[in-house]
Amino acid sequence: MLVAGTTSDAGKSAVVTGICRLLARRGVAVAPFKAQNMSNNSVVTTDGGEIGRAQAVQALACGLQPSVAFNPVLLKPGSDRSSQVVVRGRVDGTVSARSYQERKAALLDVVTGSLADLRARYDVVVCEGAGSPAEINLRASDIANMGLAQAADLPVLVVGDIDRGGVLAHLFGTLAVLDAADQARIAGFVVNKFRGDPALLAPGLDQLAALTGRPTLGVLPWEERLWLDAEDSLSAVADGVLGRPAPPHGAQWLRVAVVRLPRISNATDAEALAVEPGVAVRYVTEPSRLADADLVVLPGSKSTVSDLAWLRRTGLADAVRQHARAGRPVLGICGGYQMLGRRILDPLRVEGADAEGLGLLDLEVAFDAEKHLGNPTGTAWGEAVRGYEIHHGRVVHSGDPHLLDGEGSDGGAVLGTHWHGLLENDGFRRALLRRIAAQAGRTGFVAAPDTCFAAERTAQLDVLGDLVERHVDIGSLEHVINHGSPPDLPTVTSSLAGSPR
Repeated sequence: MLVAGTTSDAGKSAVVTGICRLLARRGVAVAPFKAQNMSNNSVVTTDGGEIGRAQAVQALACGLQPSVAFNPVLLKPGSDRSSQVVVRGRVDGTVSARSYQERKAALLDVVTGSLADLRARYDVVVCEGAGSPAEINLRASDIANMGLAQAADLPVLVVGDIDRGGVLAHLFGTLAVLDAADQARIAGFVVNKFRGDPALLAPGLDQLAALTGRPTLGVLPWEERLWLDAEDSLSAVADGVLGRPAPPHGAQWLRVAVVRLPRISNATDAEALAVEPGVAVRYVTEPSRLADADLVVLPGSKSTVSDLAWLRRTGLADAVRQHARAGRPVLGICGGYQMLGRRILDPLRVEGADAEGLGLLDLEVAFDAEKHLGNPTGTAWGEAVRGYEIHHGRVVHSGDPHLLDGEGSDGGAVLGTHWHGLLENDGFRRALLRRIAAQAGRTGFVAAPDTCFAAERTAQLDVLGDLVERHVDIGSLEHVINHGSPPDLPTVTSSLAGSPR
């Protein structure tokens, strides 16, 4: 089955994750699949490749380890008009928006082959679409929505986000602009993020069914506990507190400012801090927001040199320097770590040019053409740690003590590492929080002794599974999975449906 959405961020990932979790809890051998993802938030799989974070989380919901099979094509935007292409976990060039359309025909064989392999190995494969299936200007070359559904003979559910407003028009319009063959694959709808009186929504859903001949299989309520593992940092409002932090164990809060770079990657690194009681984490985009922060985090970046130039244009570079020179903590992760050094060398023009860093660490980095991927383990401050690495930068000089065994930099108030996921290690994170509190003068902050990030993630997977189980017609869902779309679905006519492509 394919779960499509009326828009990006309509809830496709959440619905797929919830269905996967529900089926896995019932003993079904289930796997996730997204033919093509566009995201700079990725993970390194156990088979050594790179996939979108959403598919890695969906794999966990299924009780599986992340694999390149679950996301065979990943696009990582480096600018508004170009993206790095990752095929079966490995970089396979850079494309423009236009040139990528020409590559899709070949990639359709890649994605259908990957999906066929999964279908042979699992009872159910729950596929996630990309963007919206109603992007009719791109339909001829589509490999992720209706193009995949036709090629692989998949029934489709369409998810709409009612919190945005206009969901009934979104659902109807998404169906109506498709041609008859594509419409025949749309088996029903799911409404996401509903808050209000279901009795007031019911007449609208009845009218939608009358107009389209398709039922709404479920209405998922708004659930404020769901915030971990967002694939796009833009889903978190700048200056708003990330997540739902519990009250502090001590007398003081610890305040964290994460700079939301234009090409931020793996922004979810900061979420491990946000699960801690008494830690308020915010994404920030301008210098004044650093003034009262106890810790400033420079996260990863898909375009380190470009984002470093943005830091300077906005005044954030000077604000970070002032923060560090006052002895207040700064943490750089991957691209953010590279920015903290003296110099970034780019002899092969991977990102276009050399650049002067912020000079807060005695560090020089050179970009290699080959991307380094890994799932390293080690120790830091007496704690066993693990993480993952995704970067072109290679350290060619480091004069500061290492943060980890042979990796990273510990410059006192300024710390850096190439490792993503380091903050998910509970013991290390608690030690870091105690050190930050001491350096920032927050003597009243007490690090919680028992926060377990892995347990928090598992709990959210179960929340999603519970939402699907309680608010979706499971019998109808299973019928769609087992038997496909009903054969007698009507075609909805519109002035666009018959237009030439």
